[in-house]
Amino acid sequence: MALPMTFTPQEAAAYAAEGCLEEWVHLFLKTAGGNLPFSDGLKLQKRYWAGPVLLPLGELERCCGPEPEMEFRSPPDSWDAHVAELEALLREGWAYPPLIAQAADGKLSIRDGNHRHEALRRTGASSCWTIVWGSESREELAPWAGRGLDEAAGQ
Repeated sequence: MALPMTFTPQEAAAYAAEGCLEEWVHLFLKTAGGNLPFSDGLKLQKRYWAGPVLLPLGELERCCGPEPEMEFRSPPDSWDAHVAELEALLREGWAYPPLIAQAADGKLSIRDGNHRHEALRRTGASSCWTIVWGSESREELAPWAGRGLDEAAGQ
């Protein structure tokens, strides 16, 4: 794929079709996503990838936010300001990058895209494009397979 990249669900799907979804994830995290530590952490062991898939927002669990129970706490003022910026972009038709979620124990934890998730929720969206990864096997991703761009276009 040629640069510059757009980091849209369609672009991620094109990379996935070529067997390069993991490469797209690292390119996103190291550039526009601004999450180099996450990219480095993903490289510590073999990962399995699926997506981008269209998932209900309620199927995804945030790990970041201002709530006390969050794994990664964010100050409420900066959280709300960032979410508001993304919400405005979404209302203007922004083709947001897919969220990146970890599959573990039958659940999906958003590991990149918590602000995008909240902005989508606030705009009234019911679903979002997500890339799912797991560390155990391809089989652990089976519950989320078959909801990709090709399948969504046929609905």
